[in-house]
Amino acid sequence: MRGATHRAGGLAAPSPWLAALLIAPADRLRGRLLRSIAPLAKPFIRDRDLRVAAALSGFVCTALAATLLAPLWVLALGPIVWGIPHLLGDVRHLIVRSGYHTRPGLLFAAAPVVATGLGASVLLGFWGAAAAVVVARASPLRKLVGLALVGALALALRATGGAADVVFAHAHNFIAVALWWAWRPRAGRWHWLALALYAGACLLLLSDLALAVIFRLDALALGPDALGLSYQLARLSPGVPAALAVRLLLVFTFAQAIHYGVWLKLVPDDDRARATPPTFAASYRALRSDLGPVAVGVTAALCVGLAIWAVFDLAAASDGYFRMARFHGHLELSAAAVLLMEGRPRRR
Repeated sequence: MRGATHRAGGLAAPSPWLAALLIAPADRLRGRLLRSIAPLAKPFIRDRDLRVAAALSGFVCTALAATLLAPLWVLALGPIVWGIPHLLGDVRHLIVRSGYHTRPGLLFAAAPVVATGLGASVLLGFWGAAAAVVVARASPLRKLVGLALVGALALALRATGGAADVVFAHAHNFIAVALWWAWRPRAGRWHWLALALYAGACLLLLSDLALAVIFRLDALALGPDALGLSYQLARLSPGVPAALAVRLLLVFTFAQAIHYGVWLKLVPDDDRARATPPTFAASYRALRSDLGPVAVGVTAALCVGLAIWAVFDLAAASDGYFRMARFHGHLELSAAAVLLMEGRPRRR
């Protein structure tokens, strides 16, 4: 499209129609809101640690409430709305902005990760993490420790037998939170308070109190027929006693919602060079600069396509998304392995 891309400050500017229809009005509305609450907003604008910790705390409270009120709807619609954008965030921050895509050895290590996305065993993905350790820039002793750790995790998962995919699906939600915590040096204690709130919410959802609340509200009766309670229990906690199965379902629902927030808000905010939050237009320019207009356009098309698919067949769309996204838990594990070996990378 003529005039679809511009350059501004070395970054690709938004298309004029996109800026006019979506981004500029959103920035104007945001500016008015911030001006109306300036005394309250100023500390959060200036202090990134406070702002990010507050965001995580807000996500925890919102996700906890949604999990207790309508867990089956959260499980059904969350991946449709936030799934593909969070995969883009995974690739952007774990690979591109970390510079790992410029290192041939790490690209070779990605082969087992890609294979899991094509249907290979979840255990094969651990070879990707092991390969990442081998090609990492670290001492031999550090690599031996890393390989031992990856091997121990793989053996532990193998011991779960047929439940390996389910166990890894649960675990990868917590890997994302660990990656966020390790993303950059922390100042102060705000992040500890947010993490304590997160841990407390997980423990609450495992408790008898959570079961009493959802049964009192009849929350498990609310949900799409095709993705109802029986389907979700079979998917997320197969072969587990009923009470524990429901608890695990609740924890996964909550942790998955936080997982999306990690890659869509927390890591992007922590990954920026400037401490103050950018405008929506600046965020979009940075996204296009990092990934290019083609990747951004394809992602947008996939989001729209998945949403349309879900309108006609929510169960099939959900299954299609999870098959497509199967690789990304191992991408996070491999990135964590490199982070453990090399420390924090120099961001682009």
